[in-house]
Amino acid sequence: MSSNEAKSVTLIFQNRVCTLIQRFQSWVRLDSGNLSGGQQLAVKYFSVAVILFFAQIVFGLLAAIQFIAPGFLYEILDFNVNRMVHINAMVVWMLYGFMGSIYWLLEDESGSDIVGLKWGNLAFWVLTGAVTLVVLVYLFIQIGSGTDSSLWFINEGREYIEAPRWADIGIVAVMLVFFYNVVATFSKGKWSGIAGVLTLDLVALAGLYLAGMFYMTNITHDQYWWWWVIHLWVEATWEVLVGVIMAWSLMKLLGVRRKIVQTWLYIEVALMFGSGILGLGHHYFWIGTPEYWLTIGGFFSALEPIPLVAMVVHAVYDSGVHAFKTGNHPALAWIIAHAFGNFFGAGVWGFMHTLPQINLYTHGTQWSASHGHLAFFGAYATINIAFFYLAIQHWRGDVWMAGGSRNAWRWKWALGLLNAGVMGMTIALLIAGYEQSFIERAMEGSTWGGYFSAQNHPSFQNAMVWRLVWGLVTFAGLVLLIWDLLTIGKEETRKAEVIAQAEG
Repeated sequence: MSSNEAKSVTLIFQNRVCTLIQRFQSWVRLDSGNLSGGQQLAVKYFSVAVILFFAQIVFGLLAAIQFIAPGFLYEILDFNVNRMVHINAMVVWMLYGFMGSIYWLLEDESGSDIVGLKWGNLAFWVLTGAVTLVVLVYLFIQIGSGTDSSLWFINEGREYIEAPRWADIGIVAVMLVFFYNVVATFSKGKWSGIAGVLTLDLVALAGLYLAGMFYMTNITHDQYWWWWVIHLWVEATWEVLVGVIMAWSLMKLLGVRRKIVQTWLYIEVALMFGSGILGLGHHYFWIGTPEYWLTIGGFFSALEPIPLVAMVVHAVYDSGVHAFKTGNHPALAWIIAHAFGNFFGAGVWGFMHTLPQINLYTHGTQWSASHGHLAFFGAYATINIAFFYLAIQHWRGDVWMAGGSRNAWRWKWALGLLNAGVMGMTIALLIAGYEQSFIERAMEGSTWGGYFSAQNHPSFQNAMVWRLVWGLVTFAGLVLLIWDLLTIGKEETRKAEVIAQAEG
């Protein structure tokens, strides 16, 4: 092909892409003129979050099929790659959702335009480019033996935080920009209790991530610090972050008094960090740390559900006082799903196997996967989806999204299918984990033969089939959710009722 022909093909391709984008924009009919600079940045984060959410479910389904048919896509897209992309897509889309939510509320809470908005936009494109490149490397260059250079350019090999070292450094740089924008904006505008908690939490979030960037040759020491990232990110800093987001959204959705949400937020921070740090000990049980961690980890793990109970009481009480009066029914429904999903998934399901006497049998089985599926969805996915609906309502010009909305069945069915699908997967994985604990651990004493006996047992296999079925239900719910987010309020001409915030 000559250079002129190549230029001609490139021009045709660009024109077709532009035409498709224009048709898509015409179909969704969203007017960015309704959004401030910070909100426009926020919806960029939300858009990528939804794409990564879709990728998480697709790669999870591929991994679920490979549990039943191990030869499926063998040496084309192996199980370890599917599982890795599934988990990392989940972690990253939730971070995108959190960052988008913070950018969305920042100007309203501070009463000021975002400081460093250009840096924020640059950081978004840097992060998105890096994520895209890392995923392509995961999919196409995961072959051959590892070397020291692999840690820098391919994969660090540490579960949940497999990003190569160059991406680690990039993530820290992006988070520093994010931190600067938050602190500088509150400093220019006004501070509040929510602003103070958010700022301190971002310091902890960044500090803990740095702990995961140091290698030690002793695997016990290495695992010790690795858990500081995994556990305290998820069970402390992320929980406080969603507490901030939830506090702000309750004021906007239900008109809850600021004094109430801030008080619960302070209690949550105290309990989360008070019990969460020592509760981290339940991860140390079987990695060679001193025996006293069995007692410390078991006791403080038992306290961890308490702040989660407080969050549920918080949401139910505040909603009840205002008789659930709100101008955005989908967002409120997902906030309630968050409150209960957080309590049952992170609290009850987590507590079920954190005592050392139980953990001896359940550690590393599908019990952990059962807890993980319900906890991540209930505690984090739900609150992000609630914010998607808050954003889309304002993006359409604060249109009516309460009782009597057109095509309300879509968000209701999406809510039902997603929650039913995740709950179904949770129960199926719990049954599979029970079979592993009983056969592999209790009956055959954690032997290699016991591992295969459990994996091949009909009850385990049946449970994994049901896990796939409920995964498909979850996928159907996600497709419906995306359809609803793109179309909800499109034909609506009524304005949303303004919910006045109570004084105090």
